[in-house]
Amino acid sequence: MPGQSRTLETLMLETLKDIYHAEKQILRALPKMAKAASSDELRNGLEQHRKETEGQIERLEKVFEALDKTPRGKTCEAMQGLIAEGQDIMEDFSNSDALDAGLVAASQAIEHYEISRYGTLRTWAQQLGMDEAAKLFEQNLEEEKKTAAMLTKMAEAEVNRQAA
Repeated sequence: MPGQSRTLETLMLETLKDIYHAEKQILRALPKMAKAASSDELRNGLEQHRKETEGQIERLEKVFEALDKTPRGKTCEAMQGLIAEGQDIMEDFSNSDALDAGLVAASQAIEHYEISRYGTLRTWAQQLGMDEAAKLFEQNLEEEKKTAAMLTKMAEAEVNRQAA
């Protein structure tokens, strides 16, 4: 970023690149997590979220287009760490009654990161008068909130009890 002016719009673009990279990482991780899940409900939920993630990436590409920028990610170290934690859980708890509880916890951490990013991006887009971008970020935000709620419900109704 040296040489670029440090504006809210520049910050939004850098954060957009971050979440774009994060979503691409999630898209690769979700099938592995779904395959590891022993609960059909969790597996189906993770597979459904993979489909939603594809749509979220498409929306992010529309935002790049609206900004007249090429869709390009910037390494999201936070998401790399969250996904690595999920991989550790899959390795350390494979064939364990606690695996699904761990997968839900790892998925929740990912969802909460995304909720934070999309909420921030939506607000910045609104403040910058970028109404279309704000709508697209809001759609992604609502899907992430819905997924987080689904995971919480699943944890409380099933997977945490199995782990105990």
